[in-house]
Amino acid sequence: RVNIFIFTGPTLRPEAGRKILDAIYLPPVSQGDVYRVAVKKPFAIGIIDGYFDRVPAVWHKEILWAIAHRIHVFGAASMGALRAAELAPFGMHGIGWIYEAFRDGVLEDDDEVAVVHDEAYAPLSEAMVNIRRTLEKAEGQGVITPLTRSALTDSAKRIFYPERTYPYILKLGRQSGVPSRELSQLVQWLPDGRVDQKFEDAVALLHA
Repeated sequence: RVNIFIFTGPTLRPEAGRKILDAIYLPPVSQGDVYRVAVKKPFAIGIIDGYFDRVPAVWHKEILWAIAHRIHVFGAASMGALRAAELAPFGMHGIGWIYEAFRDGVLEDDDEVAVVHDEAYAPLSEAMVNIRRTLEKAEGQGVITPLTRSALTDSAKRIFYPERTYPYILKLGRQSGVPSRELSQLVQWLPDGRVDQKFEDAVALLHA
């Protein structure tokens, strides 16, 4: 009997998750959902994606209630990473680079993991944390210089999260005087080079 519940959405499709872990996959978590699942007394609950804007976000107290009832609660990638960073001292299990960055204070803003998506949970914008990791990788591979990485990262951070896309970031780069040669190299590199840190952390949660 499957006794693990995973809240996911734009970060990790359920069909991809099932190839790794046999679990019950639910839509992004919102207020009250963890409690409703916890009363079923599952072995574990995994939180990846969650609502936070127009829908009340998952309560800290309901996660703590689940932990108090000896249910393993894991968090990674998105809302899960935020809550795990806050509740790690109380027994929530955080997984992945994004969780560690929030736990250690390297990242602080909720908008780092926020995206907009359609009704089928297909993302329509790019998470800031993915952009950071992608530009760091591009710099590390010599595609762009440290100066360009910094300029593009700053431009991306200033964009309201629903509008963050690579074409828009590159457009702002051109307008701010980033060398066209580097932008051209980045455009060619992005399709195969871009980092989806949220997805990688979500996969790590399922393995954990």
